Amino acid sequence: MNYRRLGRTGLKVSELGLGTMQFGWTTDEKGSVAVLDSFVGANGTFIDTADIYTMWGPRGMEAAGESETIIGRWMAARRNRQRIVLATKVRGKMWEGPDGEGLSRARVIRCCEDSLRRLKTDYIDLYQCHWVDLETPIDETLSALNDLVRWGKVRYIGASNYPAWRLMEALAASERHSFERFVSYQPQYSLMERAGFEIEAMPLCRHHGLGVIPYSPLACGFLTGKYRKGVDVASIRAREVRELYANDRGFALIARLEAISQAHEKTVAQTALAWLLTNPVITAPIIGANSADQLQELLGAVGYHLGADEMESLNELSGYPKNWRPIWD
Repeated sequence: MNYRRLGRTGLKVSELGLGTMQFGWTTDEKGSVAVLDSFVGANGTFIDTADIYTMWGPRGMEAAGESETIIGRWMAARRNRQRIVLATKVRGKMWEGPDGEGLSRARVIRCCEDSLRRLKTDYIDLYQCHWVDLETPIDETLSALNDLVRWGKVRYIGASNYPAWRLMEALAASERHSFERFVSYQPQYSLMERAGFEIEAMPLCRHHGLGVIPYSPLACGFLTGKYRKGVDVASIRAREVRELYANDRGFALIARLEAISQAHEKTVAQTALAWLLTNPVITAPIIGANSADQLQELLGAVGYHLGADEMESLNELSGYPKNWRPIWD
């Protein structure tokens, strides 16, 4: 496993992070523990979760916090908290009522305490705002996060899914008030989902030195190569994935990934991850797996980088204009 600094901090994370939104949903606790053990066995350190995981399963909001609970029990049983870089998030709806969701000061502090209890730890390495809350002033949210760092409950703070303008507003507010600063950004980003990050947020992250830890780097499994014309895929998300990506553009991209992967004796999924790992703006893509076997394949992307010609061909096929350069470069 290779390690990279998270943004401008001194914190180093494994170059692949483990996402856990499937824990308690498509993977039961026994399977989740096997995935966690396999990840740490490969010297992975960076584990990402959220307080709302995994409430979209059949149990709904009753299952919110289950991923954190599974991770907490696993860390307590393995006594390995010190070797884990633990990230979680706050913002989503966790209970009924007017303050059941959002980033108000009182709620951020309460949700942090709840996450700490479920995770069976006294600190969170990276506490992230899951997505924007435009009803709460950014200064209020940052003030609460700043206090959590000052109290030793949180070590670093980050943002996920923020529009670039709000991310810039947060950085400016931190500088103005001497608050803790977001050190990382977590966008949806893959060969199939590029514009939302690249057009505005990517140059912002590069200029201001934010670590980038993209989620869904395999486009909900499409970039594993298992989706083919006329092939039925047994997955809870198969219909959604086909509607989004199973088109001429997507299949042409899979074919190119397959050709590149064969030249390197790698898999399609590993090559899709290598496209991210070759980008110097990216710190650590966040991968997910339902089993230890699935995880082991994805870990084969560690240290795998693509050549300039390979990057260019993938950029062109995925809809990125060949000679496009942002005006702020």
